[in-house]
Amino acid sequence: MRLSELLDVPVGVDPAVDAEVTGFAIDHRKVAPGTVFGAFQGSSRNGEDFIPAAIAAGAVAVVARPEAQVSGALHVADAEPRRRFADLAARYFAPYPETIVAVTGTNGKTSTVEMTRQLWRMAGHRSASVGTLGVTTADDQVKTGLTTPDIVTFLSNMAGLRTMGIGHVAYEASSHGLDQYRSEGLPVAAAAFTNFSRDHLDYHGTMEAYFEAKMRLFEEVVEEGGSAVIWTGDPRSREVAERARRRGLQLLTVGPGGETIDLKARSASPLGQTLQLGHGDRDWTLKLPLIGAYQAANVLVAAGLVLATGGEWAQTFAGLARLSPVRGRLERAVITKAGAPVYIDYAHTPDALDAAIAALRPHVEGRLITVFGAGGDRDEGKRPEMGRVAAAASDLVIVTDDNPRSEDPANIRRAILEAAPDAREIGGRREAIAAALAEARDGDIVLLAGKGHETVQIVGDSAMPFDDAQVARECAA
Repeated sequence: MRLSELLDVPVGVDPAVDAEVTGFAIDHRKVAPGTVFGAFQGSSRNGEDFIPAAIAAGAVAVVARPEAQVSGALHVADAEPRRRFADLAARYFAPYPETIVAVTGTNGKTSTVEMTRQLWRMAGHRSASVGTLGVTTADDQVKTGLTTPDIVTFLSNMAGLRTMGIGHVAYEASSHGLDQYRSEGLPVAAAAFTNFSRDHLDYHGTMEAYFEAKMRLFEEVVEEGGSAVIWTGDPRSREVAERARRRGLQLLTVGPGGETIDLKARSASPLGQTLQLGHGDRDWTLKLPLIGAYQAANVLVAAGLVLATGGEWAQTFAGLARLSPVRGRLERAVITKAGAPVYIDYAHTPDALDAAIAALRPHVEGRLITVFGAGGDRDEGKRPEMGRVAAAASDLVIVTDDNPRSEDPANIRRAILEAAPDAREIGGRREAIAAALAEARDGDIVLLAGKGHETVQIVGDSAMPFDDAQVARECAA
């Protein structure tokens, strides 16, 4: 493909636009002859500083601000270079799977996209989910390391899925990805909203800026005439629905009082929960093999996405009863010798921690023992909030390390303990897990929160192997 095709410029106007494009890159070290280079200003480094190196490596065009200095390659100038780069890259990597949906929200994105994939698969579609767990298909799972990877990786992965014969894809639209135009250019048929609570204020600064980043999915990313699936049980749901209406999207509401799927009642069972649903002109009883109110929310949002993309209700409803747990999301890792089940969960925000504890509470006959920490180099304000939530809803709290990164772990624990003064402090995460399991008796439940599916612990610049589920099994042996 030539630059002239990407830029819609007539051939011959400028010899530079006749160049053959061989790829896209935002890292100058990945530039090869024929590459279109994206030079963006970031929080820690300025991509414009690497423009000369990219051109020396063979870049034929540079997408950057009008003020950027570009010599020796075509300067594609734009006040929003990330958006322009994404648009051009999307045209280059196309075509994509024919049915694509996206999910945003503070919590539940990973479970929702994976459950959507499972429902599509049960309906006979070759499908994939993309997000925190990586790229998941019925045959494989490939980790990417980020909820939303860079735009080049994202688009090339999507195009690769089409090449593999995947026709349906559900992906997580993170606030970072939306704010940085890292999930642009695809024909998104439906967008979903799960919930909204405090997170990522270290990046966005304010809750409103965080919310506005998420709203880009409905106001700009989903295609014209597409659909919006809204969970009704969040305080911001009405506003999200109103923005979707103003955009002209088809609205599907699910949850308490939902017009598409009405969650009329929910009751816990030993191995899951029973949902009383309303759809169409009749009631339905769903035996869901997953525990927790928020799992019910994720399931219904996933069902809404399937309906929004042409799924049949009877087939979708039957699939809901066969859904498998998502890795690291209220996943039962082991049962101790004393008979106490141990669950791991990715909860790393106050709201998610509260939801995970609330999900387990109906199943607790004795005590709920919660082990958690907080990540370093992230929103410091949520640390005491997490401590307050855990202390209020658990019978025993053990505060330990999560991924301290460059921060002093003791300082992170201290911030949590300010709001949970009766909690135990055990810095080493393995030691904390071992202590919790040794403490647990028959009738107790242990929750290991914060890391979920993660298989490493980041301390300083080192990523050391650490899997909560595996460690729990070793400690229980």
